[in-house]
Order: sequence, then structure tokens, then C-alpha cells
Amino acid sequence: AKYILTITLGLSIHLFVVLPIIIIFFIKVNPIIHFKAIASAMLTAFSTSSSSATLPVTMNCVREKVGVSKTTSSFVLPLGSTINMDGTALYECAGVLFISQVLQIDLTILQQLTIVLTALLASIGAAGIPSAGLVMIFIVLKSVGLDNHPEVGIIVGTMLAVDRPLDMLRTMVNVTSDSIGAAIIGKSEGDELYPSKTSASE
Repeated sequence: AKYILTITLGLSIHLFVVLPIIIIFFIKVNPIIHFKAIASAMLTAFSTSSSSATLPVTMNCVREKVGVSKTTSSFVLPLGSTINMDGTALYECAGVLFISQVLQIDLTILQQLTIVLTALLASIGAAGIPSAGLVMIFIVLKSVGLDNHPEVGIIVGTMLAVDRPLDMLRTMVNVTSDSIGAAIIGKSEGDELYPSKTSASE
């Protein structure tokens, strides 16, 4: 229960605190406007747990409602759905720390930093399919020498049993951050963002 709550809280903080700050700082717009614009993509990501399956919906939302050009969105979003997996990276870090605590193995600061770095790199290589992050967690475990422990398979199997709702949430985080990245690049390229907001103000 603590594991589930920790993952949920971490992803929620990233989704509702960190990403909105990025929106305000780089795009200079109310985060609610952006979330409304990509609501259908977020819902699709949550229901499918797949960044790749959500990609057509994300591209449509970013082009039609956010106002990012076809050229920019066609490059940024497919790239983001493959390498911009911040939700997955957060999950892998917390998952490995959970496994080490279950095994009652104390990790040094250096090992924890290794977990962070390896989780970042592993998330870049993770496929945009359901539960891909849980598969990649073995790479992170190997980086700190926990992969050969006899009980690791049992623990990961237990994590898999409760992974579906967590996977839904982290996929939504991944897709949301992809859309924000596309909006930031679009703004830097001179795209007129949030056309419905502009027309409403006029």
C-alpha cells in the first residue's frame, strides 16, 4: 500500500505541480488551458497505458487545440513518445528503492544516484507499450547489483499484480509532458498557440 501511494503521489506531484510550473515558465499560459486542450489525449493515455497507441490523439490535440504546426508536432511527438518518459523514470526509481527496502538492503548515496541515472537512461529506451517500465526495471536493478537476488522475481511479480493503475497514471504523465515539450518548441518556432483562447479573447 505504501508503494502504491508513493508512486501515485510522486506522479501526481510531477503532473500537477512540476509540469504546470514548466508551462507557466516557458509557455506563459495558464496550465488549465493546456490541460483542457489535451484532455482527450490524457484520457486516451490513461485508458490504454500506451504512449504509442495514444500518439495519433496526442498529435491531433497538439495541432488542432494547442496550435503547434504540423512540422513541429510530427517531429517532437513521435520522438517524445519514445525518449521522453519522465513518468516511467520516476516509477523505476521508486520501484528499485521499494525492492531494496523489501530486501532490507541499504543503498549508499552513490548507489541511489546510480539508480536515478540508470532509470533515466532505461526510460529513454523503454517501449511505449503497457508495463514496459516494469520490464526495464531489471536494468536499473542490475546497475546496483540487486538483479541476482533470489527474491527479486517474486517482488517484481507482486509489483506487476498492482501495476495496471500505476501504468495508466505514468502513461498519462508521459503523454502530458510530450505535449508540453511540443508546445514549448512550437512557441520557440513562432506558432500561434491556443487558437481557441485567442479567438475567445477577441
